[in-house]
Amino acid sequence: MKVILAKTAGFCMGVKRAMEMVLAESNRTKARLFTYGPLIHNRQVVDMLASRGIQEIDNIDDFHTGEIVIRAHGIPPDERAAIKKKGFKILDATCPRVARVQALIRYHTSKGYTAVIVGDKDHAEVKGLIGYSKGRAYIIQQPEDIAKLPDTKPIVMVAQTTQDGKKIQDIERALKERFPDALTFNTICDATNQRQHEVAGFKGKVEAIVVVGGRHSGNTQRLFEVAKESGLPTFYVETDKDINEKDFEGIKTVGVTAGASTPTWMIKKVTRRLEEIHENKTSPAYWLKKILRFLVLSDLAVAGGGFGLACAAGILAGEKLRLIFPLLSALYIYAMHVFNRFLDKKASIYNDPERAIFLEKHRKILIAIGCIAFLSSIFISYTMGWLCFSAIIILSFFGFIFNIPVVPESMRKKLRYSKLKDIPGARSLSEALAWGITIGILPMLSGKYSVSSAGILSAVIVFFMSYARALFMDLLQTQGDLVAGTNTLPIIIGEKRTITVLYTILFITALGLATGILTGIMNLSVLLFILPVITMATCLMIHHKAWLQPGTLSEALVEGNFFFIGILALCYALF
Repeated sequence: MKVILAKTAGFCMGVKRAMEMVLAESNRTKARLFTYGPLIHNRQVVDMLASRGIQEIDNIDDFHTGEIVIRAHGIPPDERAAIKKKGFKILDATCPRVARVQALIRYHTSKGYTAVIVGDKDHAEVKGLIGYSKGRAYIIQQPEDIAKLPDTKPIVMVAQTTQDGKKIQDIERALKERFPDALTFNTICDATNQRQHEVAGFKGKVEAIVVVGGRHSGNTQRLFEVAKESGLPTFYVETDKDINEKDFEGIKTVGVTAGASTPTWMIKKVTRRLEEIHENKTSPAYWLKKILRFLVLSDLAVAGGGFGLACAAGILAGEKLRLIFPLLSALYIYAMHVFNRFLDKKASIYNDPERAIFLEKHRKILIAIGCIAFLSSIFISYTMGWLCFSAIIILSFFGFIFNIPVVPESMRKKLRYSKLKDIPGARSLSEALAWGITIGILPMLSGKYSVSSAGILSAVIVFFMSYARALFMDLLQTQGDLVAGTNTLPIIIGEKRTITVLYTILFITALGLATGILTGIMNLSVLLFILPVITMATCLMIHHKAWLQPGTLSEALVEGNFFFIGILALCYALF
């Protein structure tokens, strides 16, 4: 079955920010960490946080020390004051959009206004908003509730940030009829409006809609109601296990959206399960997708990318292409990726559940192939001389200990690191260095390629392209890396700045290729290799614009850049 995924499905800005704050703090501190109520309304996420020792509490009386996270919905000011008085450290993860509504209520009620709050009276966000009204607030849910309001003036109207946009317009119109001078503010979050607009836009494109999210999530429930208004069969699922195949009999295309508190890994599980329903196993598209998934999940795509980049490096260095070096690179890169997948399985569970299942299902065969690939790379390097052999052994040593605790336990608390992977930004940088040395330096160490300006510039370009690839993969895996406690660059500096860094790296790579031509170090073959830089920048734009959700296909597009450069190199060498 064909699945169309809504562009804004999943974590909104406020929830994403709260998750990043609490997970980053959990990775940083050794102190007890609590969330004041559930951080977000999603049972699976709350369970995941509990597994990391992040405890949910509703009453501070039973605790005396630690750090308390104020959830995205916010809390009343008197509760915040009580937490401070008790001596707890506070990590405020209140959504900035909720904080704006709090500020509006506080300001206008201090000027004598009565606040009219459109929302669910039992919702955590609304309870927090009331606390900022100094007792001058009323909660309404429907236009009919306006008649029940006392004849009080002046009035300011705000709304719970996750309310239905159409309903707010109806309420505002009715309020103005009774209180023409009332101040009204549209405080619905843009993400809420956009989600609801996207769901309405499914009509005519899909035959059914699936809404993914926690049963206690107010915004997911409203999204479900908006979806039902389309007149299409609509299903509310919390996990992929809630999907009943019989509900989709005769349906060929389904639209999927998710509430603001639904994590990416749950959405991926649901979309994958839906895709499996009514799959046409005889169509070329089915087998193409199957092959593509297998290549990416088995890391054969990574190995193929390494092979392609090594072919290009030889051409850029001005050398006659020797396939033994691309083979060595492919074997070594494959082995290191496979071994590190199994050493760092926790991130896979949350980044890509499909990969985690694949790894577990094919564990023995993947490890066996990884061992064969590693031993083969060692043998090939041995035939190339002791310098090449020594380099691959040293690289392998650091590759194997990357996910293994190496810092003495007595020093871990002071350094906050126990493994090389704990060093901020280490994963992508070490991966790029390994690719750069294996592909760009080993051929020169072997004596088969000359140590030349073209060879050195080629190795530098390989490093930058490899670093761009590694950072791109970090962008696709941010959510799972936060859970696993891996301090990648996107986690340290944020996604937007990482995208800027990536564009800068690609620009430097293009500049290096241009320098090679202008200085006469490299020949005109360089022009061919500017194309993969452009395609990589295009992939980055697709990710930045959220035209494609992180997953197997997005990984395949990134790896495809290196297949592309390899094909160009082979064509150049042959013709």
